[in-house]
Amino acid sequence: QVHLVESGGGLVQAGGSLRLSCAASGSFLTITSMGWYRQAPGKQRELVASITRGGMTNYVDFVKGRFAISGDNAKDSVYLQMNSLKPEDSAVYYCNARVRVNIDSSFGDYWGQGTQVLVSS
Repeated sequence: QVHLVESGGGLVQAGGSLRLSCAASGSFLTITSMGWYRQAPGKQRELVASITRGGMTNYVDFVKGRFAISGDNAKDSVYLQMNSLKPEDSAVYYCNARVRVNIDSSFGDYWGQGTQVLVSS
């Protein structure tokens, strides 16, 4: 099984910063990409940023210039540095990993339990 554990959420004032961390553990062959999604109350879960094992990054427009995603392949970890936070960034942030468990399996998506980010105005 694959387990993703997030940390780093919390309450911050508008304009402040937070750094989210996510580490994967368990038994698997390889992780091809990791990313961060978020879900605000009453809204669908949406992609925030992702990074491939090779280091290619992808950001949605509303975080470009404010958030930075990075990864550590040796630690099977991904990080999200969030700067210039806005109240509309408040949501539960979920870590995602696309994982191949073994050589006979296809890639599957795994999720963390989520970490709350609250940005006060």
